[in-house]
Amino acid sequence: MTRVVIKDGKTDFGINFGLKRFKRETQGLSSEIKKREHYDKPGVRRRKRKAEAIKNFRKRNKNIA
Repeated sequence: MTRVVIKDGKTDFGINFGLKRFKRETQGLSSEIKKREHYDKPGVRRRKRKAEAIKNFRKRNKNIA
């Protein structure tokens, strides 16, 4: 469970800072949950990683040429 502690003396600044910190700490949580919903065999994981790498490579090199 993620917990962010806000000090008492700083209400406005503390709340805004606390929200930013909470968002930063929970940023990758939804993708991690989605990844762990069901079991993928090692070959399926390998194919997904390879497809993702190709997609990222094409995205990065789209404007070069």
